[in-house]
Amino acid sequence: MPTDRVVGVLAVQGDVREHLAALAECDVVARPVRRPDEIAEIDALVVPGGESTTIDKLTRAFDLREPILDRLKSGMPAYGSCAGMILLADRVVDAISGQQTFGGIDMTVRRNAFGRRVESFEQDLAFDGVPGLPVRAVFIRAPWVEQVGDLVEVLATVADGPAAGRIVAVRQGNLLATSFHPEITGDTRVHRLFVEMVRSAG
Repeated sequence: MPTDRVVGVLAVQGDVREHLAALAECDVVARPVRRPDEIAEIDALVVPGGESTTIDKLTRAFDLREPILDRLKSGMPAYGSCAGMILLADRVVDAISGQQTFGGIDMTVRRNAFGRRVESFEQDLAFDGVPGLPVRAVFIRAPWVEQVGDLVEVLATVADGPAAGRIVAVRQGNLLATSFHPEITGDTRVHRLFVEMVRSAG
């Protein structure tokens, strides 16, 4: 039975359907968010993978930016994957001119750090807070985290290869972010971790 928790997925661009499907398996009500008034009706927000600059422009064009900022400042839980990680970062390296983020996580993120789409890859990651087997992470034109503040908890880093040691999953308070796309693997454990955060936030 779904709980009364309502988790919105920002539905202006990106992997919206995949996140909705993953959340639906986690016993919450999952719904797309496209209008400013819908921000007030959710308990938490997922910012999906896609193109961070496009999502930024569209949230401003659709008057979603300010309602989202207000809710984040008041403690609403949020989870960002890939482009969503960039949008939850306080600082972005290689941002385009005029690009804005929602912020909230005291970290510096580098856009497209892992290279172009043809350089996409998968890797198994040890992920703090996710029980069981390693998490299969899919990186597609993904960012990585170059620096975190004292209040940021590092949950996962790349194990080996050219990017060994790079931070790819973090949490600060009610905010969670990953460089990769758990919504496309069929493994809902990262989403379940987020849902636990939402329930704990009351």
